[in-house]
Order: sequence, then C-alpha cells, then structure tokens
Amino acid sequence: QVQLVESGGGLVQAGGSLRLSCAASGRTFSSYAMGWFRQASGKGRDFVASINWTGGITYYADSVKGRFTISRDNAKNTVYLQMNSLKPEDTAVYYCAAGRGKFAATAPADFGSWGQGTQVTVSS
Repeated sequence: QVQLVESGGGLVQAGGSLRLSCAASGRTFSSYAMGWFRQASGKGRDFVASINWTGGITYYADSVKGRFTISRDNAKNTVYLQMNSLKPEDTAVYYCAAGRGKFAATAPADFGSWGQGTQVTVSS
C-alpha cells in the first residue's frame, strides 16, 4: 500500500502558475508509475498527466498539453505537477495517484492508491 500526500494547491489568477507536489511512502517509489487527476465540482475525475517509473515517459490530457509538466524525483519519493498559463477551467481538486505497475497509464482503474486531494482555484 502506498500513502500519498499532496501539497501546493491554492488560489491563483488566470495566467499564473502553481506547482503541486505529492510525497509518497510505503512501496519503493521507483517501482511504480504516478499520475495526476482532477475533479471539478459536480463532475467526474479526469486524467491530467502520468509518468512512468523512470520518469522517461509522460502522458498528458489534451486540455493541459503545453501548459502542465509532470516530473518525479525518485530520490525524494516525490512527484510534481508544474502548472503554467492557468485558466479558470483548470479549477478543481487535484489528486495524485500511484500506479499499479511501472508503466504510465491514463485510466483511474490503473492506479491503486490516491491522495486526499488539493484544491486549485483559478480566478478570471
């Protein structure tokens, strides 16, 4: 079992930036992929980005490509989501998730552990 704790959310104006962090404990961090999902109020949980166990392969939702960057530091057991050029439609609770395996994935079912979420609010 993996325990995940997100941080870095907050309120930012449109066009601004935030960096989310997710600290993991439990299983060996470098043995599994990681991902970020988000859930806006009244909507389902959507894929944002994922990264494989080495950090060499990443996937992004079309809505965030070119604006968000996922990365990981296996020495610090931490995954990051750098969010630039934020838009009001990026407002959501952001969750990090630990993959069931080493390969980056996009479906929630491919992730076995979830953090508690961190709120990101982008004002217009």
